[in-house]
Order: sequence, then structure tokens, then C-alpha cells
Amino acid sequence: MENKEIRGKRKVLSGVVVSDKMDKTRTVSVERLVHDERYGKTLKRAAKFHAHDEANESKIGDKVEIMSTRPVSKTTKWRISKIVEKARA
Repeated sequence: MENKEIRGKRKVLSGVVVSDKMDKTRTVSVERLVHDERYGKTLKRAAKFHAHDEANESKIGDKVEIMSTRPVSKTTKWRISKIVEKARA
């Protein structure tokens, strides 16, 4: 397999940076909509992921796209692939 084929199968999520206190690591909150079977309501569910940011480019409030990668540390298994939108000052 070529390297491009493997990269194409990686999981990609988009979310908002909620913490930038760690060096080269960001906490990203990813929201998803879930349909409740019983009541028929649409609910928001959120999950937090630690993502690697080599250049410390992203800040709190930035919308980013994260991609699954090999484990960088105990809790960091994602990396920021691109910053979609910068936070408003």
C-alpha cells in the first residue's frame, strides 16, 4: 500500500479548541448530534480529545480539523491537520 492510501483511511473530526495550556498539545471539543429513539429529540453530545500541535499555532476558540495518528503520548492520539477558522479577538 502507498502512504496516501493509508492516510485516506484515517478518521477526521472537526471541533473547537477549548484549552491551549499544554506545550504542543491542544484540547479539542467535538460536538455531534444524536437522535433519541424514545422521544424523537435531537441531542448534542460532546467529546474532548487531546491533539498534537507541533508549532503551537492554534489558540482557544479556533475551529480546527483533527486527524487520528499514532500515539504521541499517553493521552494524545490525534493531531491538528488544519485550522479552519481563527477565533475572533
